Amino acid sequence: MSSQRPDASSVDPVPPTDHWSSVSKHVFNSYVEANNALFAAMGLTRSREPSSDTDTTTSGAVGEIAFGDENWTMERSTDDADALGVGDYVRFRKPIADTDVTAFAQVSGDANRLHLESEFAEETQFGGRIAHGTLVAGTISAALARFPGVTVYLSQDLEFTGPVEIGETVTAACEIIEDLGDDRFRLHTTVVDESDETVIDGEAVVMINELE
Repeated sequence: MSSQRPDASSVDPVPPTDHWSSVSKHVFNSYVEANNALFAAMGLTRSREPSSDTDTTTSGAVGEIAFGDENWTMERSTDDADALGVGDYVRFRKPIADTDVTAFAQVSGDANRLHLESEFAEETQFGGRIAHGTLVAGTISAALARFPGVTVYLSQDLEFTGPVEIGETVTAACEIIEDLGDDRFRLHTTVVDESDETVIDGEAVVMINELE
């Protein structure tokens, strides 16, 4: 690389706003490309690809979530956000695939050998690779997102009570146990494995707003 600097008189100055716009566009495009690659690796499909030139405002209720997979299942006690109350619930079920684990390691930076290296994991108390606890806990967030309306996380406490093997299907259940007022609810949140053993237990507080 040359250490010589060009003659300042021969270089057209770039307005700061134009430079920032160019950098921002480059960063945004890089993010979109990385995001699409991640979802492709996880076997997900995207329902639509909004662009900066497209009006993404929606009127009425959203018919489906943006991302889905045929191996995911959901059930909920009500489809009416305005009617939510104590006893209402959502259950979300999905397999924790190897692609989920490797993608989560890449996205989060958690490259613990217990999750990624079979030979290493076989020598541990688990006898093999297991999924990241936080990845499994993410199914609670997925369940919360399936309450009718728009769900906003306010707090969550978790207790990890057992491992989840890679390839195992888990079910996250979120049940409202207290109406705190102002569209805020306290919920009992759990994740169970294929043997119906609880692997995560905890409570969450969320705000659930009805869609305009």
